[in-house]
Amino acid sequence: MNLLNRYILLQFLRSFVIVAAAFVAIYILVDFFEKIDKFMSTGKTIGLALQFFLLSIPFILDMLGPVLILLAGVISLGILSHNNELTAMMAGGIHLRSIINPILIGGILLTMLFLSMAQWVLPRTIEATNTIWYENVKGMVPLGIYRNGRYYYKGKEGFFSFARPWPKKDIFLDFSYSSWTPDHTLETQVSAQKAEWTAADGWQLSQGQIQRSTPPEGFVTTLFDTQNFAFPESPEFFFIPKYQSAELSLTELFQDMHNKNTASETALAQTNFYSRISYTLLGIPLLFLGLPVLMISYRKWGKDLSVAIPVSCGMAFVAWGLWGALQSLAKAGYLSPLIAAMLIHIIFGFSGFLLLHRQGSN
Repeated sequence: MNLLNRYILLQFLRSFVIVAAAFVAIYILVDFFEKIDKFMSTGKTIGLALQFFLLSIPFILDMLGPVLILLAGVISLGILSHNNELTAMMAGGIHLRSIINPILIGGILLTMLFLSMAQWVLPRTIEATNTIWYENVKGMVPLGIYRNGRYYYKGKEGFFSFARPWPKKDIFLDFSYSSWTPDHTLETQVSAQKAEWTAADGWQLSQGQIQRSTPPEGFVTTLFDTQNFAFPESPEFFFIPKYQSAELSLTELFQDMHNKNTASETALAQTNFYSRISYTLLGIPLLFLGLPVLMISYRKWGKDLSVAIPVSCGMAFVAWGLWGALQSLAKAGYLSPLIAAMLIHIIFGFSGFLLLHRQGSN
């Protein structure tokens, strides 16, 4: 890498650090005033609160990563243009592509860093912040785990296991409830293809069986089509922390995608996996489109970042909105998860490439 490329790349990384520090500071400041009263009212220490906010930084960076990359690239190129360095380089015969390349390389390096964070850092830090906020502060203790597409919960009198493809509905598939004796011997096992809970009727299980221990003979099995049960717990008991899917690494999300029993569960798992990667990669097409937009705004309105930065932020919010809409369509089954993950990148990336080519030809 020659001296010019190193200079532009360092300018980009410097801009990224400044922008990231500013956004993280604002986010933590707002979050601090919203949550510090809760820490104090529950008698928690300042040290625990500081630990919570520090561990939130990787999540904040991951959430704001695409717009941070976009703004860092726009500000870097804007500074070069504002100082007439961009004009001098192009007048000296340096092609626009050679000037843009270090910024794009910087964006790719940061994107790889965010992917690494999603694999190795975020699952641990989000799990820690969820534990502090929900368990230590709010007293909402999750009594179960999520593994290989199924939820497992320990109730007052037994253990629940089920798949829950629609988290906002009280409908459970491949439902299982087992109770045990004090000496850890299986007492009763209730299994059903489907379980549904309503406030009026309680638990209603369909297409299942009941196995009861009858020593010394063994187990007696009773089949049923539809039957109501009075389990001690309701679905409110099945507490799952917010951002629980973010506690899974990329490899765990990929494995979860292949451990589903129904098409709807598989589509949801695919959407979770592809959307996680898609969102992390969103900074690159935004950068592709943001740089030529900056140059166009400079030619029309002059060398002032006061126009370019709001335009870039507006473009980022449009991208966020479109990306979110596509993911919703994928979760509802109206669009392929892979297409929903790639479409916004193709549109923004191709548009940016055409504009960059046009600007380089002018």
